[in-house]
Amino acid sequence: MAYDPDNVFAKILRDEIPSTRVYEDDEFVAFGDIAPSAPTHIVVIPRLVDGSAPTSPAALTEGDAGMVGRLVLAATRIAAEQGLVEGGYRLVLNSGDDAGQTVHHLHLHILGGRRLGPLA
Repeated sequence: MAYDPDNVFAKILRDEIPSTRVYEDDEFVAFGDIAPSAPTHIVVIPRLVDGSAPTSPAALTEGDAGMVGRLVLAATRIAAEQGLVEGGYRLVLNSGDDAGQTVHHLHLHILGGRRLGPLA
């Protein structure tokens, strides 16, 4: 799937759509999900590189391994900043329509703030 530069996350990165940012650095931006599935529901996305980003985990290559590791590390730092470490939290990467992926820009969900149910 080709990257759509007009997807909602690309627009958030360009500040065309407002977001409640809780973290950002040179590589990632994190913000509150507009339809939270838990008391804390944060989405972490990579910034665009040359106007694009991987569309999903299925689109990742070996060359993305470092970025994905840093994405997970950023998410764990954000979870700690949000006070989620003691009670626990969930990190979720969806890949494709059947998994519930609605925006085709790689993103990681941080969910916490209450006991979460089983995944399946």
